[in-house]
Amino acid sequence: MTPAEIHSQNIQCPYCGESFELLVDGSVPHQQYIEDCEVCCRPIVFSVSVVGVEGHIEVVANREDD
Repeated sequence: MTPAEIHSQNIQCPYCGESFELLVDGSVPHQQYIEDCEVCCRPIVFSVSVVGVEGHIEVVANREDD
């Protein structure tokens, strides 16, 4: 896996629990941003990290009020 690609991750909303697909840019080693849930439209804080030599992408989804 090369980190300079766009990757698809299945994410579970921390509010409603529904899963949806998130596209993640692997070219940025560490990023944090807010995006609304595709199902319930509540704001989710995403923390994305590219980990290790292989470029494994780790995504953490939290509620905005956490």
